Amino acid sequence: MGSNDKRDNTPKIGWTFLSNHAHVLICIAENPLARMRDLALQINITERAVQQIIQDLELAGYLRHVREGRRNRYTVRMKKPLRHPIEKHCTVSELFAMVSR
Repeated sequence: MGSNDKRDNTPKIGWTFLSNHAHVLICIAENPLARMRDLALQINITERAVQQIIQDLELAGYLRHVREGRRNRYTVRMKKPLRHPIEKHCTVSELFAMVSR
């Protein structure tokens, strides 16, 4: 390896404890006016994946949006219980309390 080696030394993340659905929900809660492009960059997924996740979250009742000009304003339903049987005793707000910055 020479001094001109431009190899990326950033650690690669193969998996995480939280799903991309959780990541999208957390990011939207932090910024209700977030654009899909910004969410995709922040979470490191495609805009199409963000679009599908937002649709999933809206259909499941975790998220709502209203149009404000050219943007969407999202509202997260904080009192809704999590979906999986192992975690359904917790609400969205309890999850956020655990991972808030």
